[in-house]
Amino acid sequence: MPYATITGWGKCVPPAVLTNDDLSTFIETSDEWIRPRTGIKQRHISHVGTSELASVAAKRALAAAGLEGKDIDMIILATASPDTLIPNIASTVQANIGAHCAAFDINAACSGFLYGLGLASAQIRSGQCQRVLVIGAERLTFYLDWSRRETAVLFGDGAGAAILEATDKEEGVLAYELNNDPAGRDILKTSFGTSMDRFSADSLDFFIQFDGQEIFKRAIAGMGKLSKKVLEKCNLDKDEVDLVIPHQANERIIVTLVSRMKIDKEKAFVNIANYGNTSAATIPIAICDAIEQGRIQPGQTILSCAFGAGLTSAATVIKWGERVTPLETTDADLPPCDQTGLELVKRAAAYFCERAEHRE
Repeated sequence: MPYATITGWGKCVPPAVLTNDDLSTFIETSDEWIRPRTGIKQRHISHVGTSELASVAAKRALAAAGLEGKDIDMIILATASPDTLIPNIASTVQANIGAHCAAFDINAACSGFLYGLGLASAQIRSGQCQRVLVIGAERLTFYLDWSRRETAVLFGDGAGAAILEATDKEEGVLAYELNNDPAGRDILKTSFGTSMDRFSADSLDFFIQFDGQEIFKRAIAGMGKLSKKVLEKCNLDKDEVDLVIPHQANERIIVTLVSRMKIDKEKAFVNIANYGNTSAATIPIAICDAIEQGRIQPGQTILSCAFGAGLTSAATVIKWGERVTPLETTDADLPPCDQTGLELVKRAAAYFCERAEHRE
């Protein structure tokens, strides 16, 4: 039975940056308040739709694998913030890369990319597919109420992608675990969908809502439980893990997670300072950054885990292959942006801050 190994990787983050100091110009917060609580210094704000971020990440992953769109057998795009609900935006990416295959979106929130890796691995190991493109892409700033400090400081935009290919070598996705706890689904949500009253202006007042303390506890428990299960499935001890790439939601969650698992904190890869929480995109972006920084080396055993709305959770063990350099590069990029992050959110910030004054 073949394994599914990662042969290509690519990320796309929009150029406009919104710093903690920028946020302090329109809501009551500061870098001194945000960084100790979250580990976040800045986040990227997109001037384009989610599918465009995803397409650039996909093209870069294809180039790294030395492949073209026509070589792909399936596209799985994880997102909770698509450009359109109908049709799916995987089809947009498919058109942009020239692929002729199955293509669909999945919404497992922050766990979406790992859900996608699991699905892709199953397709490859069953012999149904030879090459699968998995993407995590989000434009979560679209959902933010910029007057609400508890969420406005956390999220950012971006995309990451990976190519999985069949191999006879025992490498790539060795095992995965997926789970969902519906009892807690209301502690992290956005009231956007067909339950909205189309004829009420108030229905447009949707935004991300969450219970931070409850999520903190459940995230650590959920990721820890599945990480333990997936290591047991591979007959691996925690000390055999070379690198941990967790979902980047909050640096304190990551530190607490590895501490409770009794894994050396130096093995945890953390890049949340530069991006904030990009939901389904955090892990593929982190994989790209880890490769660029030399943190991923051939033959390493990598544990990755995530937790998100639903409440979803996922964990996977990846044995990295022989290559950590791209076979090719591409000039694929986003269109230029002539605005700063603060300028991009100015209109939305003014709208929500004014509504907040009326609520008071």
